[in-house]
Amino acid sequence: MPSVRYYDWIAHFGRRTPGKIAAIDLASDRRLSYAEFDGRISRLATHLRDALGVKRGDRVAVLALNTTDTLEVQFACGRIGAVFLPLNTRLTVPELQFIVGDSSPKVMVHDTDLAEVALTVAKLCNVSSALLLGPGGSYESAIAASKPLDRFESVTHDDISTIMYTSGTTGLPKGAIITHGMTFWNCVNLGGPAYVSPSTVLLTVLPLFHTGGLNCYTNPVLHAGGTVLIMRAFDPGMALQLISDPSYGITQFFGVPAIYQFMAQHPSFATADFSRLVIGGVGGAPMPVPLLKVWEERGVALQQGYGMTETSPAVLALDREDAARKAGSSGKPVLHTEVRIVRPDGTDADVGELGELWVRGPNVTPGYWNRPDANQSSFTDGWLHTGDATRVDEEGFYYIVDRWKDMYISGGENVYPAEVESVLHQLAGIAEAAVIGIPNEQWGEVGMAIVAVKPGHTLRPEEIHAHCAANLARFKCPRLIEFVDALPRNATGKIHKPTLRQKFSAPKATDKAAIAS
Repeated sequence: MPSVRYYDWIAHFGRRTPGKIAAIDLASDRRLSYAEFDGRISRLATHLRDALGVKRGDRVAVLALNTTDTLEVQFACGRIGAVFLPLNTRLTVPELQFIVGDSSPKVMVHDTDLAEVALTVAKLCNVSSALLLGPGGSYESAIAASKPLDRFESVTHDDISTIMYTSGTTGLPKGAIITHGMTFWNCVNLGGPAYVSPSTVLLTVLPLFHTGGLNCYTNPVLHAGGTVLIMRAFDPGMALQLISDPSYGITQFFGVPAIYQFMAQHPSFATADFSRLVIGGVGGAPMPVPLLKVWEERGVALQQGYGMTETSPAVLALDREDAARKAGSSGKPVLHTEVRIVRPDGTDADVGELGELWVRGPNVTPGYWNRPDANQSSFTDGWLHTGDATRVDEEGFYYIVDRWKDMYISGGENVYPAEVESVLHQLAGIAEAAVIGIPNEQWGEVGMAIVAVKPGHTLRPEEIHAHCAANLARFKCPRLIEFVDALPRNATGKIHKPTLRQKFSAPKATDKAAIAS
């Protein structure tokens, strides 16, 4: 049976509602109708294919703060069968060098703010072409000089649309393969719970290199023919001002818990007008119930959900009507997704029993780029092992309780200790090191590095902080440093992190820890 064809939503609405505003770039105040958006994407696709030699399956990287241009690259890639490769703007050159080296993009699209990093990485990884965004840049010149695309490449829902890298438990990032079908089914799965329609106006504040920014709910809104407002970098005061402004008519918003906390702490929160807000979605990390109550008192019942980059991302969603009654739950499975809670022996857990969440469906990744080892260990008969400890109550509401693995979430970003520990061990004075997540009111969790120093060596916290800052994105850098004589180990000689969590997670234990400024 042939696969379903992929169809371009922007091209569709460029014909159906050509004059309607598709996207607003808030930093430049550029407003693009669907016809204008379609035209720019078409000419960009021509330039990528004809001038830069991008062929079907080739990767096109983007390293830029939020801009509508990123969305243009995504859709231009789809039209010529290329693969969109959004890069995390918070990563350092060594981190990006691995990702770009692994994915081998043909083009690096970048903005002025990140030009030095982008061009350094492009040179190190032999990327053949670069396009500079912004007025006077080569990106705008290329669009202006190109003709509309003469034909779309024939692609299906099974073809790769995007590679989105996530940190790996082995210390090396993994490129999650996102197909056109995964993105489509996420639009369908989230469209209902998020009340997305052609009249939707979404304010996007999460980074577009992240599945939360790109797919909660930017792509679903464009799929429905609505309007997206793209904020270059999140600013809580500006977000509150925009939501309160009737001229924008913002109806949908999505953020990680830290974003809602920053907004709630802003002086404008008490007088902000949320009357037009149909939904405020939240995901990426557990949401503190007291913070849910703060927003509920302002008339906004935040809708919690759960997902992963590998699931495009929606898996669970809490309906608006249940947000207050089931505070703390991530909801129920979205429409076109199957879930199981599985015991360690592979059997299904009972109601109320803790197990690992497994997911299967057309929204689940077929695997990881260049990682057959990860593909083998992450799936069982088509079921993706999420690594998240979960339970379900008698009404069918799911609760993400903890993580089987050591990963913790800081400000909505996944941090895998093995990656940080690998960087720490580059310091000659460190005998052994372990990183754990410590509860933090502002970020959800922050990292603590527990370090044992080699005999005869001295090591100051400032040296560790500086080394991490030079080699890791800021959200990965441990905020706390604790020195010990030796790390606890289990019978097999492995560092026993449950002992470390028990000892250091209490607030009083962090009093003597060295805190990064």
